[in-house]
This record gives sequence, structure tokens and C-alpha cells, in this order.
Amino acid sequence: MAKMINRSLMLTYLYLLVYILLSSGVILYNKWVLSPKYFNFPFPITLTMIHMGFSGIVAFFLIRVFKVVSPVKMTFEIYATCVIPISAFFASSLWFGNTAYLHISVAFIQMLKALMPVATFVMAVLCGTDKLRCDVFLNMVLVSVGVVVSSYGEINFNVVGTVYQVAGIFAEALRLVLTQVLLQKKGLSLNPITSLYYIAPCSFLFLAIPWYFLEKPGMEVTQIQFNFWIFFSNAICALALNFSIFLVIGRTGAVTIRVAGVLKDWILIALSTVIFPESTITALNITGYAIALCGVVLYNYLKVKDVRASSQLPLENIPERISKDWKSDKRSSDIYRPDMIDDNKGVRDIDLIGDEETPLISSSRLSFMGRTQLSSHDA
Repeated sequence: MAKMINRSLMLTYLYLLVYILLSSGVILYNKWVLSPKYFNFPFPITLTMIHMGFSGIVAFFLIRVFKVVSPVKMTFEIYATCVIPISAFFASSLWFGNTAYLHISVAFIQMLKALMPVATFVMAVLCGTDKLRCDVFLNMVLVSVGVVVSSYGEINFNVVGTVYQVAGIFAEALRLVLTQVLLQKKGLSLNPITSLYYIAPCSFLFLAIPWYFLEKPGMEVTQIQFNFWIFFSNAICALALNFSIFLVIGRTGAVTIRVAGVLKDWILIALSTVIFPESTITALNITGYAIALCGVVLYNYLKVKDVRASSQLPLENIPERISKDWKSDKRSSDIYRPDMIDDNKGVRDIDLIGDEETPLISSSRLSFMGRTQLSSHDA
């Protein structure tokens, strides 16, 4: 048993390392491609469409040609009322997030992303999936104050870039809440491949509308620098990040993922100042981000208590997870069991269907992890 635990821990740490490296790499790669000072491809919608188109094609081949997993039973009603609105906000979050790279630094973007719990909480309250609580509200105020202080200390502050990033954060938060309200209430579970299969093509079409009006005219009069291998490798990294997120979620709990996310943010802030010398971090930046981080940590602590109180089980019981992994059959994660649904909590955190690589994400994790589902802003 000790050897199995050690092996499982090593695999978990490996997945976390891969996730941190891929997430950091995609963000820095996107910044390098879009920045006028480097590769100079100032078309963020086009870049996002390349990601979505490539991901959709790969998912199509995996499902329809190689039959790695089976498609879910998708009716027109579910597609129209669930997939389309979720895809619209997913496309918006990626569009706004990538556009921010044209105007503000990677370090400042990571500091602004501390607002993700605030945005998720606000959207959850507005949509009726969460209640307005005094303790959580005070944490949100603390996070917001920290972000304001960090923004005030930003030397190269840009209003346009900040608005784009904040808009992308709120679009992502609304997508997370809609995923909880629409898909999970209907008992529909999507693994990484089926998620891309249904959502990526729809997001591509949504992105084509602003692309036609905002970027197509500029591409016609601008001499575009296009390198197939750069865009191909960039799309590969974004696709790999999508899969790595689900691998991490399947091996760990929400606490570990949030800790890994904070570690990744600090690594990114440090790396961005080295790779992009024009990025300057001030003492006020760090102070504000530290204040915001305190609010995020307190928010996570409250969510941990909520999850433990509802499940009355430890969030991360490694031996139990190993036992579940050993007992799991090699089957699609699209299998849905009615006994997995709790009327108040959605899909329970401790249930995994199929392989460890294809977990179901519960509503409590969605409101808890913020941008870790699917590819979010990192892609």
C-alpha cells in the first residue's frame, strides 16, 4: 500500500508540474506572439480561433474516427439552451483575455486574475446558485481592495487593457456559473474530449463574428507575419493545457489546485519580468497583490469548510482515491448515474466516472476553482 501511495503521489506531482509548465508556457507564448515588440501578430481573435479550430478538429478525429470515447446523447434542445450560451461566454472570455496582452503586461494580468473569485461569487449570487454571505462578501472586498492597490502601483497602467482583462474575467465567471446551472442540472457530463468536440466549434463560430468586423479589415491591409510552425506549436500547447487541467482535477482536490494556481501565478510574474524586460513590478504592485491573495486564501478556506460540511469527508483522501483508480474500468466518462446527483449540491466531489483522466466536476468545485475548468484565459 505504501508503494501504491508513493506512486500515486509522484504521479500527482508530475501532473501538477505539467499543468504549471503548460499554463505558464501558453500565457508567455501568447504574449510573445501577440506583442508588437516580438513576433508582432496583433490579432488576438485570430489566434483564439486557431486554438478553437485546431481543438475542435482533434476532438472530432478522436471521437468520430478513432472512437477514443463516445459522444454524449446531445439533443437539439440541450445544445441550443446549454452548449451555445456556454460557448458564447467561453469565446468572449478568451477573446477579451488574449486582447489584454496587447495592452498590459503578463505580470499585471496575473494580478488582475485575483478578481476571479469575486467575479464568480457575484455571478453565482446574481444567478441564484449562491447566497450573499457577510463573511464571503468581506473577503471579496479585501480582494478588490488589493487589486485596486496593485493597479494604482502599475507603472504602465492601461485602461483599455485593464477593461478587456476584467471583462474576460467576468465572462469566464458567468461561463462557470452557466455550466453549473445548465449542464449539471440536466445531468450531462462532458470529459475533456467531448467538451472540446461540442464547445470548440461553436466558440469558433462566435469568434468569427467579431473577427469579420474587427480584424479581417486590418489583416487585408497589413503585411501579416505568418509562420506555420509557430501557430501549430502554439495550438498544440493550448490543446495540451486543456487536457492537463482535467488530468490534475482527476488526481487532486480543489485545495491542491488552488495552491498550484497561486504558485503558477508567482512563477509567471517572476518569469515575465525576465522574458519581457519592459514589464516592471513595483513595491505597490506586490503589496496590492499580497492583500488580494490574502482574501483569496480566506475565501478558499471558507469554501473548504463548506465542502467538508456538506460531504463530511476529507477533501483529499489519497488512499481512497487510489482504491477508486484501481477499481475503475476503462470506460467513457460520459456514463451518467442518477445516484450521483444531490438536489442541492450537484455532482458530488468524491465521485469519479471512468478513468482518472476524465473526472466529473461538481458545482462546488466550479465556484471554488475559478478559471481552472477547461482552458479559460490561459488558452
